[in-house]
Amino acid sequence: MKKSLRLSAAVALAATASLTLASCGFGGGGSDDSASGKTTIDLLVPSYSDATQGLWEDVITGFEAENTDIDVKLEVQSWDNLESVLATKIQAGEAPDVYNGGAFAGFAADGLLYPAEDVVSADTYSDFQDSFLANAEVDGTAYALPLIASARALFVNNTLLEQAGVEAPTTWDELLDAATKVSALGGGVAGYGMPLGSEEAQAEAAVWLWGGGGTFGDATSITVDDPANLPGAEQIKKMIDAGATQADAGSTDRSPLMDIFIQGKIGMQVGLPPTVGQIADNNPDLDYSIVPIPTKDGSPFTLGVMDQLMAFQNDGDKQDAITKFFDYYYTADVYVPWVQAEGFLPVTKSGAEQLSSEEALAPFLEVLPDAQFYPSTNPKWQATDGAFKALFGQLQTKPAQDVLTEIQAQADAS
Repeated sequence: MKKSLRLSAAVALAATASLTLASCGFGGGGSDDSASGKTTIDLLVPSYSDATQGLWEDVITGFEAENTDIDVKLEVQSWDNLESVLATKIQAGEAPDVYNGGAFAGFAADGLLYPAEDVVSADTYSDFQDSFLANAEVDGTAYALPLIASARALFVNNTLLEQAGVEAPTTWDELLDAATKVSALGGGVAGYGMPLGSEEAQAEAAVWLWGGGGTFGDATSITVDDPANLPGAEQIKKMIDAGATQADAGSTDRSPLMDIFIQGKIGMQVGLPPTVGQIADNNPDLDYSIVPIPTKDGSPFTLGVMDQLMAFQNDGDKQDAITKFFDYYYTADVYVPWVQAEGFLPVTKSGAEQLSSEEALAPFLEVLPDAQFYPSTNPKWQATDGAFKALFGQLQTKPAQDVLTEIQAQADAS
């Protein structure tokens, strides 16, 4: 995941890498513990920001001070290089003991990862948000530990809604009414920012299709062309046809559209936690609120994304050391400052409680327990994701059912 919250990795690559690991064997990782008499944990992580390395070094310093018989060897790589570095280590029989990444299903399927419950205490395991822990499961067993999260919420321009005489919506009907009235203000203002362009069409699709009771599927099947997804797709067309969105919704990308919201020219748009900082940097005088995403019937929902920590079974003698490291890291006083510094949301209940007084984060934390996720453990998800990015914007001009059928066909052909 880059700082832009691109949180998924290629499942296919992970599966290929894990098969390579199975074929060459995996041993004691890359560190020799015999010289120092200490247990060494090799930790491979991506860089989320310029602060990432220093933040991990602080964690390691604190951990090693409390566990003088354990050393943690840190390696930080860019997201662009992370998976190739991991593959190289695997091929050399030097897989890291602990790895921070996205895709894990391939490794788990080959029996290469510790089950999550084997490398954390019961107290730590029970502290994870249930919905995030469930997203780390393969066949009912979690093989990765949720690390950081992001969720979506509706950013509302209070000034524009007040001028239009409407309130923040909770249902689709209220959203359509409010957005139409905001667009009617004129002056280049759009009621709702609808980014169906290739940057992140799958996310906007999830907001609407899932908000109407639909789903993209699960680990075993992709279900885009499902009757439950049609209400959300048709509601998008209603919004566009009513003039409730910006022009050319089918080709507009999320990031430039959010810039327009920050400039004060869009009434409502779904955003992320880092959007708060972008507003503070670029238009601190913007009068805005953050509320839950409107759904068909007003029930709570958010699109959740997360990265994970996973432990390879390189050396059974390291299991206890890894458990101590994870238990230390997920302690609220250690974990929460790390998450805050990187600009994400905590995946633990104690972390959410500790941050509950943060006004800007409250709407995101409130919906975290109701988070739903992409079916990223399905080998067809990567193709499905690409199909959404390439085809979903056609909703602007094509019947909703036709678009869903085309996306399903492209996914099935992968």
